[in-house]
Amino acid sequence: MDLRLLRFFVAVYEEKNITLAAERCFVSQPSISNAIKQLEAELNTPLFERHKKGVNLSDEAHYLYPLAVRLLADVNRLPSLFQQRTECLSLKLGNFPDLSQSELAGVMAKLNADVPNLLLELVDHDAPADGRITLDIFKGDDEIFLPLWDEDYVLCMLPDHPLAQHQLVRPDQLHQHDFIECPPCEAHQQTIGLLACDGLAVNLVAKGEHKTQVMHLVQAGLGISFLPTGVLETAKRLVTVPLDGPRMFRRLGLCYPANKTLNPALAAAVKALSQYQK
Repeated sequence: MDLRLLRFFVAVYEEKNITLAAERCFVSQPSISNAIKQLEAELNTPLFERHKKGVNLSDEAHYLYPLAVRLLADVNRLPSLFQQRTECLSLKLGNFPDLSQSELAGVMAKLNADVPNLLLELVDHDAPADGRITLDIFKGDDEIFLPLWDEDYVLCMLPDHPLAQHQLVRPDQLHQHDFIECPPCEAHQQTIGLLACDGLAVNLVAKGEHKTQVMHLVQAGLGISFLPTGVLETAKRLVTVPLDGPRMFRRLGLCYPANKTLNPALAAAVKALSQYQK
């Protein structure tokens, strides 16, 4: 359908007079009359009843009017919508799954506040992306790591566990306790290594590939484990106790390419997050 017909229809509907509608649209009166006849033919329904002083509106005209106004408004908005889209800075970030949700939200809020027209997309950690919110140990040789926050490891357990009443736990106090391991975790390997040096050992009863899985196993009562504070934000049932020993923590930040020019969105994100570090 010719959108010009709808524009002429709206003018006649609002003016209730073909002559006034023609003046408003800067066309001749016959042009308006012919356009209305063509529209009525295409819709196979009468829209106006003509008389000497103007036109009367049919029920079909009342039905068509809001539809025509909305359609014309949508068409008029198209250029600005595409202009806004071209002005957006598109940034795709990979997101490590087992991390502090409150810290991640803080990083996203910082980007939203400091990077105008940012179109942000979070994807899986290993999916193609402009950069990644991840652990420092996952930094590639061709990447730069911008630190954002640290998460300390603490011993976690159910409230009825014997160690739950302690203010601090020494490594030797872990001897023979049921322990849930996260094999890729440096903190777990460090703890097991400390015990082994003194001829002590924990009783490994379960494993989880991810920190959240380990947390679920602890909540199920299978044993104790060391987990970062960020993962434990959602673990309301668990008791946490610091280890009386060397600090165990992990560092999270933004990984991005080192050997190529950054796109405008990523460059703006790096600038904004350089002021975020805690």
